Parts: sequence; structure tokens; C-alpha cells
Amino acid sequence: MSVGRFTIPTEENFIQQSTELAEKWGADAIRNSDGTHLDDDVINMGKRIYSAYFPNRGHNYFMKDHMDCVPMVYLMSERTRATDTTVDVPLMVTYFAEQLTINRDAAPQRFWEVIDRTSGEVLPIDQWELDPHTDVVHIHNAHPMHEYTVTFLAYVIWDPVQMYNHITNDWGDKEHEIAFDPRHPEIQDFMLNTLDKWLVDNPHVDVVRFTTFFYQFMLIFNNERKEKIVDWTGFAVTVSPRALDEFEREYGYRMRPEHFVDGGSYGSSFVYPSKEQRDWLDFTANFVHSLMKQMVERVQAAGKEAMMFLGDQWIGTEPYSSTFPNVGMDAIVGSVGDGTTTRMIADIKGVKYHEGRFLPYFFPDSFYEGADPSIEAWDNWRKARRAILRSPLERMGYGGYLSLAAKFPKFVDDVATIANEFRDIYDKCSGKGAQTQLTVALLDAWGARRSWQEFTVAHALPNKYNRSFYGILEALSGMRVNVRFLSFDDVLANGIDPEIDVIINAGPQGTAYSGAQAWKNPQLVSLIRSWVSSGKGFVGVGQPSAVEHGGRYFQLADILGVDQEIYRSLNVDKYWPDLTEDHFVIQDIPRESLDFGEAVINTFPISEETTVISGLDGQVQLAVNTYDDGRGVYLSGLPYSALNARLLERALFYAAHKEDQYAVWGSSNPECEVAYFADKNIYAVMNNSEKPQQTVVSLPRGQSENFDLAPSAIVWKELA
Repeated sequence: MSVGRFTIPTEENFIQQSTELAEKWGADAIRNSDGTHLDDDVINMGKRIYSAYFPNRGHNYFMKDHMDCVPMVYLMSERTRATDTTVDVPLMVTYFAEQLTINRDAAPQRFWEVIDRTSGEVLPIDQWELDPHTDVVHIHNAHPMHEYTVTFLAYVIWDPVQMYNHITNDWGDKEHEIAFDPRHPEIQDFMLNTLDKWLVDNPHVDVVRFTTFFYQFMLIFNNERKEKIVDWTGFAVTVSPRALDEFEREYGYRMRPEHFVDGGSYGSSFVYPSKEQRDWLDFTANFVHSLMKQMVERVQAAGKEAMMFLGDQWIGTEPYSSTFPNVGMDAIVGSVGDGTTTRMIADIKGVKYHEGRFLPYFFPDSFYEGADPSIEAWDNWRKARRAILRSPLERMGYGGYLSLAAKFPKFVDDVATIANEFRDIYDKCSGKGAQTQLTVALLDAWGARRSWQEFTVAHALPNKYNRSFYGILEALSGMRVNVRFLSFDDVLANGIDPEIDVIINAGPQGTAYSGAQAWKNPQLVSLIRSWVSSGKGFVGVGQPSAVEHGGRYFQLADILGVDQEIYRSLNVDKYWPDLTEDHFVIQDIPRESLDFGEAVINTFPISEETTVISGLDGQVQLAVNTYDDGRGVYLSGLPYSALNARLLERALFYAAHKEDQYAVWGSSNPECEVAYFADKNIYAVMNNSEKPQQTVVSLPRGQSENFDLAPSAIVWKELA
């Protein structure tokens, strides 16, 4: 058994078992979880001590006298249809009253907005009023059969994360914690003074684990105590009258309530960001970074490390911004849901080390009589391991209640195995990622700002509507390619780095990811065409470059060889070439096992020169196209699977004209992958499945090696 690079959670009155499990798992650090504290006996175990620190909650005694300083959010009422010239719009009927309450302190006529959603008209303030006794807005001079909404300010009176944990763990009468918004000077003073005192009172703490800072991602519950709005990148809870006024002074214009609710999308990252939303994100980040820096400096002056949890109140921290390293944070820790979220943590610059909190969380929803939490643990580890071999984490750990995990001996043993394997990987590769063979860039409206966060709604939880695209990130997270994130603005301002081999543009039409109106810019289209024409590759997934313009729907149909019929040219016949049965992109991949996700209807080859490899009911699923010296590849969708990851990998090498380099460091079995570390002259072969696998690994100089791999196994070899 090896020791170190492992953080174990613990709790009160659990010293003997904590000691035993810390030894078994090789833990060198101990942390408390939300709702728990560390006993003196635990503190004296001789391990590094992490302490969760909540800068903006946990001080109800103070906040009860400052309820006008709690976080706020713009909420949109349900759409209400007028049947007469008057209509009443109830505000809170579908919201959770324990979490949210209407802000009546900030004048509704100044800070709210009533919109006729049928006409798009914003109603003048003399056409509506709030009934404070019923929380209903009365609208006059309405148009019958039009729909109306009210966008109103609400106080968030129960911290969303504590609320979530409270409901999940059935904490009963435990006090509801109230969060606070540091935009207010008196709150800033309280936060900084409280931190100073806490640092003095907790000399035993080595690492202050900020969980997180100030502004919660969108986590709004409904009247049935269930999630209503969940958005990992949602920024709507950063608003307040003070912030709105400060923004107006700094930027010279005023944000509207509609800029936050956006017709009900609440600033979803799928929606193409407006100038106003981009300005607000920058405005928020500048404020958050400034206050974060003050806290980090205080922690470091006390001889401790400052660690940020990438989650909860992470909005505004913008860890992929150019200014984040200036904050001086020592470390990042985040929840590892899969390979994509592993990379989201590991690729952040400007910190000394990165730590992953693996699953399952030691909560009752995973640890109950009859459950086998080992299944989730191994699945989580296999997904993360692919990514770690490409972009290492320096540390790992788990969270929750250790007393729950201790009741499952098999799980305890499996975590010991995973922890030893994690340390072994780090030691063998010296904390460096494996060799890559291509450079691939994902192109969308967000670029580096949302690195490894494309297509994300809730953390690591794909659903029907985004699974066809999220799989691209998951496949890339452990692939032998260098991954970058480019925005359309980057391309227009700086061109395209010649080191990039392939650009991927993916997503549903009209979104920030596929590009929407960006593709109406002739300069952008010309730049991409010229770049591909020179010998580069372009891969489109779903509805890439889709916007109706110039008689085309896919603006890069000439590169992809595929367009989509939007019922403008049904009178023009489409002639399909015969399906190509044998092609590099699909070699050794059983067609019948591929999953192209949700269908993109009515896609068709634009000419008989397009090579269609897979199609279903007259719709293209997979096609390739030659474009002067370059190549285009079209995929209708790519949910994650081992086979789909193999398909994307082959498509990328083909698009880059590097088919001749594909075999070396390849595995004959898609369930197995290879990672080569050139400076150590060693390579790892891993089984990414829960079943035994056999594979042949192709080595340089025409050599190969056969491997029989146990379930979830990883084997290391030195290159002869």
C-alpha cells in the first residue's frame, strides 16, 4: 500500500474508525463535510487538516438583522393568458416559499418588468401594480388571448446548497442557513473580519477549503421541494439593486430584468450570449476576483493554503479567465463526475495543485441497506482515469459521512485499490500527461471561458437533449489529442493557430455552441473555409454552422458535404450516393453498435461527391468530404460510448490527414486505451470496462503487444 495524495472525510465521534480507514486508504489529509465538525482526537491524528469554509453563510445571528443583504435573483412568473382586458399574474405559485421570497424593498416599478410575451411589448409601469397581500400583479388594458409574465426580484432566503443537503439527508429541524451578498460594504467588512477571527481561532487548519465564494449557480426549487431550475453556469443569482446601479455607472447603460431571465432561459449557456450578458459576467468576475484575492491573502498570511471548491457558489470565479491566476489561489478541488469534469478541474491554470472529489458521495442516497456503492465507485474511477492519464490531478478524495461508507466493507476495500492506483499513476508519470498526436479545437461562442463545460446543464448529467453532444467532450477527455477551446471572436480577432489540426463545431441549431447568427459573418466563414482548404480538418456534429442564410442552412455545407432541408428546396431533387461500406473512419467498428443519438431530420448530401458512410431513413448520420486539400466530417450526434469515442478518434485523424499515425499507440479493442509517456519511455494499457478484455497494442517500428486485462485493470510496460 502506498500513502499520500488522498483526503478522507470524517465527522464527530468517529475517531477509531477514522484512524483505521485513513491508514487503509493511505490518507495524508482529513476534511470535514457540510454539517460536520472535526473532533480534537481527529485533529491530533497527525494528518493535514482541511476545513470547509463558507464565506457567505453560516452566520444567521448576523444575517437576521441584514435580510436586505441576502442574495437575490430575477424570477419570471408562469405565463398567464389574458381572457379579458384585465389579467392577474400570480408570482410565487410554482416556487419554493422556504427558499424564496419576493423582494418588496426595491421598488417594483423600477426593478421589475411586465412583458406581453405574445407581442414582445414591455408594459408601462402605470399599466400594472403589485398586490402585496396576495403576491399577485394586476394588469390593466391587456390584450385578450395574449400571454403575460412578470419578472420580479426575489430574496434567496435559504442557501441553495445547504437546502439541497438538508432535503437529501432529511436534516429535519436543522436551522436553515441564510447566505449573504458581499456587494454590500457592511457584508464585506463582516466577511473579512469573520475570516480574520476564524484564522486565529483555528491554528490547526492547514488548508482552508472555500466552499465556494459568493454567488450560487442557478439552483431553484419548486413548490413541491424539487429542482425547478438547475444550471451549472447560471449567473442569475448575482443580481441586486446595488449591483445594477454600480453596473450602470461603470458600463454606461442599465441591465434589464429580461437580460437575466431571457424569456425563461435564465442565461443558459446554450443561448447565444448577448453583449449585455457578457458585460455582466465580466463585471461580476472583476468584483469576485477582487474580494477573493483579499481572502486568499489573509489565509496565506496566516500560514495556510487557500483552496477553492469548483462548485456551489463558484459563479463569478471564472477559473478559465486570464485574470484568475492573479487571485493567487493555491489549489482547486472539484467533484469528479466523469472524464469531462475531471478535465474541467485538472486543466485550470494558476494554481499549485488540483484535487478531485470522487463519487459516490457518502450520503444516504448511495449508502443504504442493499446498495452496492462499489459499482458507482468503479464506474466513476474508470471514467476519470482516462482523463487523469492525459491531464493529471495531484490529489484525490471523497466527501460525505465516513460512518456511512464504513458500513460497506467491499466498498472500503475497493477505495483502497483505487487510491493506490491513483498514486501509482502519478508516481509513474511524474504528474505529466501522456503524449498527444493531434491538436483539436472546439469552436463556439464561449471559447476558453467555458472550457470543458460545453453542453452542460447540471454537473456531469447528460440528458436526452444534450447527450448527442456531451459525448464529444467525454470522448476527448481521455483521447490522445491536445484539446483547446476557441470562440468565434477569437478566430475573427486572431485567426486560427496553425498548430491546430482539426476544428470541431457541434450542437443544436440556434445555440451558442453551433453558432447561430455568428455564421452570418462572411469573414468568419471565409476564414474557416480558407483554413480547411489549406489542408486542415473540420468536424461538424448535429447542426454545425446552422443558420438560414444565403439559401443554405449549414453555412459550411460545402466543407461537410451535408446540408439540412428546412422545407425551402423540396422541389429540388436530392440524389444520394451509395453508402460506402469500407472507410478508414469506420474500420473495425460494428455499424450496428453505433449510437448517433437523437436524429437530425432531413439531412442530405449536397452532391454525389459526398462520401456517405452511414444513413438512416434518408438522413445522413456519418459522411466525409474532400475540400481542396482539406477534409470535412459530419456526424449527426455522438453520445458517449467506447465505440463512439473510437469513431470520433478515427474521424479526427482522418480529418487531419494523419491516418498513417493512427495505428501507433492504438488498441485493437475500443474498450481499451493506451497512454504513452515519452520522457519515461513507458506506456499504460487500461481496460475501461467492468468485464475482462483482450487487446493488441500497436507499438512503434511495426511491433505489437497482446494484453489480457482483468475488469477495470491498468497495466504498465516499458517500451523496448
